[in-house]
Amino acid sequence: MSDDKPVQLTPAPQGYTDLLSELKTKIHEAQQRAAQAVNLELVSLYWKIGHTILIRQSDQGWGSKVVDRLAHDLRAAFPDMQGFSVRNLKYMRAFAQSWTDLQFVQQLLHKLPWGHNLVLLEKLSTPEERRWYATQAIEHNWSRNVLTMQIETRLLKRSGKTITNFDLTLPKPQSDLARESLKDPYRFDFLGLTDEAQEREIENALVKHVTEFLLELGAGFAFVGRQVLLDVGGDEFFIDLLFYHLKLRCYVVVELKGGKFKPEHLGQLSFYLTAVDRQVKHESDAPTIGLLLCKSKNKVVAEYALGDKNQPMGVAEYKLMESLPAELQTSLPSIEQIERELTGIDDSNTDQSNE
Repeated sequence: MSDDKPVQLTPAPQGYTDLLSELKTKIHEAQQRAAQAVNLELVSLYWKIGHTILIRQSDQGWGSKVVDRLAHDLRAAFPDMQGFSVRNLKYMRAFAQSWTDLQFVQQLLHKLPWGHNLVLLEKLSTPEERRWYATQAIEHNWSRNVLTMQIETRLLKRSGKTITNFDLTLPKPQSDLARESLKDPYRFDFLGLTDEAQEREIENALVKHVTEFLLELGAGFAFVGRQVLLDVGGDEFFIDLLFYHLKLRCYVVVELKGGKFKPEHLGQLSFYLTAVDRQVKHESDAPTIGLLLCKSKNKVVAEYALGDKNQPMGVAEYKLMESLPAELQTSLPSIEQIERELTGIDDSNTDQSNE
C-alpha cells in the first residue's frame, strides 16, 4: 500500500519555521559527518595499500611490475570499486612515502578529498610545503582547482611578505593576522593586461573580475565598492577600492599606483584612512587598514616611509602579464585556433578524477 497520496497541508503552527530550519541544519551536519567518515576510510585505505606495497618492495625486492599485477587482480576482485588503476596504486605508494605518519593522515589529510591530496603530491616537493597548503585548503575550503592555482602562483612565498607598520600600529594578535592577510606581490595575470596598462584600466578590470580579485586577495575580504565617494568639508574625494575584512573586522582601503612607489603616496592613503574611520566605520570596527599597490617599489624607501606613520598601512607590488616582443606576438595562435585544436582532442582515455 502506497503512502504517496497528496497531503492536505494545514497552516503551520507558531515556531514551525524555526523547527524546520533546525532540522535542516541537523540533516546537513549529519550528511557532512557521513561524507567525512567515508573520506577518512578511503584516504586511510589508500595509505595502507601504498604502505604495504612500499614494505613488500623494500623487504622482498619486488619490482615495479607487481603494481601492474595488483591493479589487474584488485579490479577483478572488486569490479564495482574505482581507484585501483595502475596509476592510482602508484599514487598510493607515493602518498604513503610522502606521509609516513598514519596518525597525521587520519587527523588532517582525511579532511581533503583524494584529488586534493594528489595535487599536493604532484606539485609540491617538501613535507613543509604540503603541510602548509593542506592546512590552508582545509581552513578556507578550497576546491581542487583553487588549490592548484594557489600553489602555481606560489602563495606560500608571497603570504605575509607585504611591507607594513602593523607591529607598531595594531595590537597583537590583530597585527599578526593583518600581516598574514596581505601578500607581495599580488598576481593580476587573470586580467590579461600587460605592464603598459594604466591605473584606471587596471581598476576597471579588477572590478570586472572581482571574483578572481577576491580570490587573489585571500580569505576574509568582502568587496564594498570602487571610486567610493568621501565628502570632506564640501570637497569630494574618491577611494580607488574599498573592502571589508570579516576576520579583522575592519575596512581596507586599496589604492592603485601605476608607477614606482613614492613616499608621498602614503599621505593620500593616510587621508583616506582618517576619512573612512570618521565617516564610514562603525564604532565597534577595528581601525581601517590601508594597502598601497604599486608597479614597483624600493623596499628600503617603503620601510622608511612607513616608519613614522601612526595608521596601519602596507605597501606591495602587483604583477601583470609580461609584455611579449612583437615578433613573438605574431607567432602566437589565436583564440579561435586554440578552440579548434581543443575541439579535436580525444579525451576518451583521460583518467577519472578518482584515478
